Amino acid sequence: MRAILDLCRDVPVRTLPDGTVLLAEGLTTGRVYILVSGAIEVLRGGTQVTVLAEPGSLVGEMSVLLNAPHTATARTLGETTVHEVEAAGAFFRDRPALSWLVASLLAHRLNAATTYLVDLKRQFAGHGDHLEMIGEVLESLMLQEERDFRPGSDRDPGG
Repeated sequence: MRAILDLCRDVPVRTLPDGTVLLAEGLTTGRVYILVSGAIEVLRGGTQVTVLAEPGSLVGEMSVLLNAPHTATARTLGETTVHEVEAAGAFFRDRPALSWLVASLLAHRLNAATTYLVDLKRQFAGHGDHLEMIGEVLESLMLQEERDFRPGSDRDPGG
């Protein structure tokens, strides 16, 4: 992740107070934030997904790459310093080395999700109940082709 920081030295830096919302779930900003110091909490549907504390961590890249609203809210935990990228799509297009690093990061995430999927399929194979379907559902979500996909269900359309 430090390599990402090296490629962003010319990007404006902001130091923000605790609790500052960088990205709001469901909105589209076109922005990406790159952590310099401090921590960023990522929440989805009000549930904490992760806390990013490694310099060079990114938030907002999925929204930009998918041309879709943010899938989570990102807010600062304590005083946090970030690089703020306003027009992230153009920013990535103009920096192929950075785009390669982001693609590598996303490939690692996909590999982790696929490994988890295989583990779930093995755990629940042969159960003959709804738990066996978990692997099938996750697999179908992971292999989605680009289209207008909205997570949720008929019971809870919001997520």
